[in-house]
Amino acid sequence: MTTEEIHMKQQAWLDKARKVLDIEIAALQAQRESLDDSFVQAVATILDLKGRLVVVGMGKSGIIAKKIAATFASTGTPAFFVHAAEAQHGDLGMITGQDAVLALSHSGETAEVCGLLPEIRRRGAHVIAMTGDRSSTLARYADTVLHIDVQLEACPLNLAPTASTTATLALGDALAVVVLKERGFREEDFARVHPAGSLGRKLLRVQDIMHQGQELPMVARTASLREAIMEISAHRLGITGVTDGEEIIGCISDGDLRRILESGHMDLDAPVYTLMHPNPMCIDAGRLASEALRLMEENKVLVLFARDEHGQVNGIIHMHDILQGGIK
Repeated sequence: MTTEEIHMKQQAWLDKARKVLDIEIAALQAQRESLDDSFVQAVATILDLKGRLVVVGMGKSGIIAKKIAATFASTGTPAFFVHAAEAQHGDLGMITGQDAVLALSHSGETAEVCGLLPEIRRRGAHVIAMTGDRSSTLARYADTVLHIDVQLEACPLNLAPTASTTATLALGDALAVVVLKERGFREEDFARVHPAGSLGRKLLRVQDIMHQGQELPMVARTASLREAIMEISAHRLGITGVTDGEEIIGCISDGDLRRILESGHMDLDAPVYTLMHPNPMCIDAGRLASEALRLMEENKVLVLFARDEHGQVNGIIHMHDILQGGIK
C-alpha cells in the first residue's frame, strides 16, 4: 500500500468517526428539544422520595443505568442499580413501596425489565420509564415516561445501541444535575460522599476532621502544671489549651514542657497560666483543611485550635490528621 493510499484510508476512518459524532450530536439535540412536562414530573418524584431511587436495566441499557445510579448517589440522592436479570432471582426484594424505579429499555420490551413491572407496581413504587417507544409495555406500566427521541443509531446497521445510549446517559445526567441543584447540593456535600477522592479531599473542611468534644484537650487557667501534663498525655496531641471560663486564653505544648525541664525550674504545682503561651493560633472550623495545613507550615506549628461561627473554640486539628487524609 502506497503512502497516498494509507493517507486516504486514514482520512476515511476520520470521516467515519466524524459521522458517528454528528449522529450522536444530532441525537442529543433532538433529546434537548423533546424535553417536556414528563421531565418535570420525574424531577418532582425524585425530590419527594421517602425511599431510594432504584435504577434498573439490562445489557447496554444496564451499563447506562449503573452509571446513572452512581451519579445520583454521588450527588446527594440515595440510589442504587439493580440488574434486571438478578432482580428476577431475588434482588427484587431490595425495592420497597417508598422507592421510585427508573427503568431503562430503549425498545420498552426487554423481557427481564418488563417482567419486573407487575410486582414493582404491586409494591407501590413509582415507575419512571426511559424508553424510545411511548406505546411499549414499559411505557404502559410507567407513571412517568421519558421519551428517548432517537431515530437513527450511529451503527451503520442501525442496530447496535449507540446514539440511543448516549442520549439516555445525557438525559440521566440532566435529571441528576437538576435534582442536585434543587437540593442545594454544595461542594462540602460532595466532599462528604467522596472522602477518598482527590477532589473530595481538597474540599474537606477543618470541622470534618478536627478533634472535638471529649477529644479536645483543655484545662482551666487555675490548673497546675501537673494537671496540664496529664491532659496532654491523655489526648496525645502534644498540647492543651488553657481556658478562662469559655474563652481560650493560652496553650502549653510538649515543646514548652521540654524547655521548662531544661531550665531546671519545673514546679509541677505552678499555675499553668504562668507558663502558657497566650493567644494560641486558631482557625475557623469552616475553613478548608488545606488552608489549615498552609497556616501550620507558614508558622511552623503542628496544631491549630478551631473556632465555631461564634468565635468559640470547639475543636483542634493536628497536622498528622491532615496529612493522613491525603490533603496537600
